[in-house]
Amino acid sequence: MSQLLLEIFSEEIPARMQQGAARDLERMASDRLKAAGLTWDALTSYAGPRRLTLVIDGLPAATPDRNEELKGPKTSAPAQALEGFLRKTGLTQDQLVERDGVWFAQISSKGRATTEVVAESVDDIIRHFPWPKSMRWGTGTLRWVRPIKRILALFDGAVIPFEVDGIQSGDVTEGHRFMGAGQPFGVTDFADYRTKLERNFVLLDAADRKLRILEGARAVCAAKGLALVDDDGLLDEVSGLAEWPTPILGDMDPQFLALPPEVVQLSMKVHQKYFAVREPGKDGLAPHFVVVANVEATDGGQALAAGNAKVLSARLSDAEFFWTEDQKVGFDAWNAKLKDVTFHAKLGTLAERVDRIAALAREIAPLVGADPAQAEQAARLSKADLASGMVGEFPELQGIMGGYYARLAGQPDAVADAIRDHYKPQGPGDTVPTAPVTVAVAMAEKLDTLVGFFAIDEKPTGSKDPYALRRAALGVIRLVLENGVRAPMTAVLTDGLTKLWYQKWSEPVTRLADLEVAEDYGELSTEESSELAALKAADVVMSDPKGYSVEDSAKVCSDLLSFFADRLTVLLRDKGQRHDLVAAVFALGDDDLVRIVRRVEALAAFLATDDGANLLAGYKRAAQLLKAEEKKGLLPEGAVATGLPNQPAEETALAFAAAAAASAVDAALEAEDFAAAMTALARLRAPVDAFFTAVMVNSDVAEERENRLKLLVQVRGVMNRVADFGQIAG
Repeated sequence: MSQLLLEIFSEEIPARMQQGAARDLERMASDRLKAAGLTWDALTSYAGPRRLTLVIDGLPAATPDRNEELKGPKTSAPAQALEGFLRKTGLTQDQLVERDGVWFAQISSKGRATTEVVAESVDDIIRHFPWPKSMRWGTGTLRWVRPIKRILALFDGAVIPFEVDGIQSGDVTEGHRFMGAGQPFGVTDFADYRTKLERNFVLLDAADRKLRILEGARAVCAAKGLALVDDDGLLDEVSGLAEWPTPILGDMDPQFLALPPEVVQLSMKVHQKYFAVREPGKDGLAPHFVVVANVEATDGGQALAAGNAKVLSARLSDAEFFWTEDQKVGFDAWNAKLKDVTFHAKLGTLAERVDRIAALAREIAPLVGADPAQAEQAARLSKADLASGMVGEFPELQGIMGGYYARLAGQPDAVADAIRDHYKPQGPGDTVPTAPVTVAVAMAEKLDTLVGFFAIDEKPTGSKDPYALRRAALGVIRLVLENGVRAPMTAVLTDGLTKLWYQKWSEPVTRLADLEVAEDYGELSTEESSELAALKAADVVMSDPKGYSVEDSAKVCSDLLSFFADRLTVLLRDKGQRHDLVAAVFALGDDDLVRIVRRVEALAAFLATDDGANLLAGYKRAAQLLKAEEKKGLLPEGAVATGLPNQPAEETALAFAAAAAASAVDAALEAEDFAAAMTALARLRAPVDAFFTAVMVNSDVAEERENRLKLLVQVRGVMNRVADFGQIAG
């Protein structure tokens, strides 16, 4: 077994594309080699600023011989079918074998040298590589992210000879652009390749580059009694910018610490790729930064640090200008600008969206223990900073800057905090707000998004979710669950829809009515006649917006509740819960997410016991019997009789147990004591087992059979008060 080493060496690859490129190289090589019949022991890909590398261990010297039989058309098939089969196989009719009235082709082929397969595969991979952006250079037709300089291709230490658009393969690569030996060098295998790269100041593995950056940055900070502000996203990016990363500590003008720390840190990160620094035990940032150079400077990096400090000062001066100018403008002017900003063509302007969020936040506030007036005020100010200069420069600071400006404007802390955090949680790793006013505004913001886009039928489809509705639904669910919000989702969604419909239709409807009255009196101007025609053409014909919204709201609410059920299923599945249990509880029609989760947890614990597993099996058996009767339309109704002549004791015992369980389950559910409800169901396990062991349900005596079916209906009904056991697997 041999080793394949492939390197595609080019000009600088953008850092954001490197990880994806490594995955694509691995995938494309795997697909092509597998299609040729090759297997291997290990395959690893690497990506860096100037090279993509692939190493495969355990490849055979050749593909296996292939012997296969292909089934063709029947001997009685039309001549065209036989001709097509012959073209496919490359054989003649006398080479086919007839068996049971069907033509078969015996195809045999000798294995090919692995080097041939690799040469063809590399050419195909390079020509079809899925770069987000690519370019052509010189007079060639090849496209790559940046001009390719070399292709290194070795199999078992020997060069695989091929060329791609005039670029000849070889056994030569290059080290660091500035610190390397200055000349290309040859390699024999992966171990030799990796060792020589490191001697020439190139770290091949991104993980090694990250470790060098992290350890070096912490060391230069510790030497000055400082601490690095960790930033995993920036670390990923910077590791793709330098082949031999060398962290250097620089000094920042302390005057810029008057800016919000988020502004300083983001300016460093976005524009300069610097890490922020802090003083241990203190809030805020220190007047320093860490820049990652791609060289080891002879002066210890002093000149590099000074030059980068000048550039950073220029950037922060811009931020300081926006910070100062924004404070001269204020929320009223910003909110006025939102009237001219379209949120969505079918959902109106940002100002209209703010009105909806504010009204909804006021309604939600009592449910989360928030002050309604503060919730409404925070919502009305929540989007204003989108029109500020700072957020225009740094969109990532939306909400955060609004919180700062609200405090400077004298708003209460609860309002400022709600403005700052109302976008949260933005992802599964984001924190969930707990302050009541923030929770109210954050829920209202996400619910308006969901309600609006579902109302205009812009739902997620497959992997496409352009408006991040899945994230919004998950955000609402986490806000509800982690804050214990007892909110009936149907009522909340309907409230949001009512506000949307009313805003959408009330003004046009009122205007339509006014214009129709003026038309009746012959008082319409030319402009008003055109406006009336436009309103009629838009089907604005309702006299009452509520009359429009009732039917549509029911459909949208139903779709949204199903959507929430799917998102809750995903969330609970990630926590180890079974998806069928969520479906079984949702089937009851409950829309209190906190109660649903508690019921799912209790149900999961119950089914994990012997009593739960066996009772579920008994339920399935009873359900099968009842299903057969339901198909016939013969399922009996009414009370179960006891004390009948010759009635088995097991039947009587189950009847009394089911009645007792029904009372206990109802009381437990009323108290939301789901563990007690499961305990009540557990008492049915023994009577159900005994009943199915000793009693024949389909008795020849009609009265006995009817009574026993009624008993099974009663048992099923009791269990289905807790969950729809019919949707539970097992």
